[in-house]
Amino acid sequence: MTTLLVIAKEPRPGRVKTRLTPPFTPGEAAGLAEAALADTLHAVAATPATRRVLVLDGAPGPWLPPGFDVVAQCAGGLDERLAEAFAGCAGPALLIGMDTPQVTPELLSVDFAGCDAWFGPAEDGGFWALGLACPDPALLRGVPMSTPATGAVQRERLAAAGLRVRDLPPLRDVDTAADARAVAALAPRGRFAARLARCAAAGRPVTGPGTHPAGPR
Repeated sequence: MTTLLVIAKEPRPGRVKTRLTPPFTPGEAAGLAEAALADTLHAVAATPATRRVLVLDGAPGPWLPPGFDVVAQCAGGLDERLAEAFAGCAGPALLIGMDTPQVTPELLSVDFAGCDAWFGPAEDGGFWALGLACPDPALLRGVPMSTPATGAVQRERLAAAGLRVRDLPPLRDVDTAADARAVAALAPRGRFAARLARCAAAGRPVTGPGTHPAGPR
């Protein structure tokens, strides 16, 4: 089976989801980030895996379900942090971020038979998932992150290495208020949708500008 990795930041006000402010307050944005992370972790917990690892910038909280190893993120840019996450894996591994609370165990149950890599493009030009049958940190180092071409460059890096790549469905990251509304509609029974509804009940608008390119983080 596969090691499942989630790379995330501790959901503290002012450190996460800053593009949600405004219209949300830093505390509300952190609450939405916590709900997104919790939904993501529970989807991973429900997926068969050899090991489940949270690669965390910060400290774990009550949102962390049992069954996860917690590893601190290394220093450096996002490409270095993603590369280092894979460096700790001895066998097949699939890495995702905390920005797609609509993810399901079905999407995460990848099979490497007949392929060397899985790639999950994000609608904003980044990617929400990357799976490697033989994790090689060099496949990520130097890939420009948080640009409209991030996903295309990363996928081309895999292809240039001669890997057989299979694609997962594109998903929308939560970066803006408009993203939050769209993603909540895709998973209306999740923690993220419930937290967004609480913000709406408090009078916060849940519309906003378009997405911003980014990779998993």
